[in-house]
Amino acid sequence: MIIGQFCEIYPPHIDGVGMVVRSYAEELSKTQEACYYIAPRNSEKRFPNSIDSFPVIKFASVPLPKEAYRIGLPRLDLTFQKDLKKIRFDIVHAHTPFIAANESLRIAKERKIPLVATLHSKYYDDILKKTHSETIAKAVIGRVVAFYNKCDEVWTVSEASAEVLRGYGYRGEIIVMENGTNLWYPSREDVLAAEMHFDLGHKEVFLFVGQQNFKKNLGNIMEAAAIYKRTHNRFKLVFVGQGPDTDKIIARSRALGLEDNMVFTGHISDREILKGLYARADLFLFPSLYDTAGLVVREAAAAGTPSLLIENSCAAEGITDGENGFLCKNTPEDICACMERALKTAKEVGARARETIPKPWSEIVKNVAERYEALIEKKKFENANHR
Repeated sequence: MIIGQFCEIYPPHIDGVGMVVRSYAEELSKTQEACYYIAPRNSEKRFPNSIDSFPVIKFASVPLPKEAYRIGLPRLDLTFQKDLKKIRFDIVHAHTPFIAANESLRIAKERKIPLVATLHSKYYDDILKKTHSETIAKAVIGRVVAFYNKCDEVWTVSEASAEVLRGYGYRGEIIVMENGTNLWYPSREDVLAAEMHFDLGHKEVFLFVGQQNFKKNLGNIMEAAAIYKRTHNRFKLVFVGQGPDTDKIIARSRALGLEDNMVFTGHISDREILKGLYARADLFLFPSLYDTAGLVVREAAAAGTPSLLIENSCAAEGITDGENGFLCKNTPEDICACMERALKTAKEVGARARETIPKPWSEIVKNVAERYEALIEKKKFENANHR
């Protein structure tokens, strides 16, 4: 089976969607499938730690101002088009409804092969924030839904994200295909290495991993930390990642008097260092109302670290307060109170999070491959009957 995974981002700039695509490509390649990671080209020539495990095809792109994402130009890249023609794809999978998705749709139509698409994000929220226009946001979402209507199968990563897509107006069948995380057991050396690398000392550590963007509710995290500091000063709030709001976030942290308590690591490409940091954290903070599912919540759980999330958010699906995570209201005051409450039982709750939240990528991708194979056979049957 030859598979094309289409995405809008490629390392060194990476987000949750890129991590999912990478995991699909890595795991499918282990089962002797040929799985291509297809995305816009950037200045990074090599894929850190993974370039040899699966094939990569990149197309020309131009940068977006103040964004990690780039505008792809696949139709104008003749070398890319030449490379594509050499590959006899059996199925293509779009992890975006935009430029890369249009290319995957073109290939699927021309070659009469199935197209799968996964909804990963709340696109309406993104567009509204950038344009400040409900009219534009609704128009773009209309085009997004039109794209999904042309796919052979549409997936989401959770039941909550399926409801988001239905709210956009999509009325077709939706398959929930969860994200995975490989379970691991951090050693004392892993924890100490992270502690020394980021100079965390013997302090409480609250961790956030993700795009440095206020849409992730980072303002409320910092305001909660400022409240927490009134009675607890021996802590570190660690932000891992990069994004368009990095400078504003740093300025905001200083305005709140958190400069001695915050650690900004930037993007961490070394997964072993990041895993050690997950393990060193006492509590993972993910109060995002934007994300449809928190891959990072699963990664934290795999390290035995529980997460704090906002009740009724998409990312909180599968979390029971006080059992395998912590839920609170979306206010700095309640986030702070939840931080204090969580530290009392973090180890016990983290152990249950490890037992109940992570699912190995090998198990997830086995289901993915089965769906792919069924769609390929269905498409072959349809093509034969249309001759």
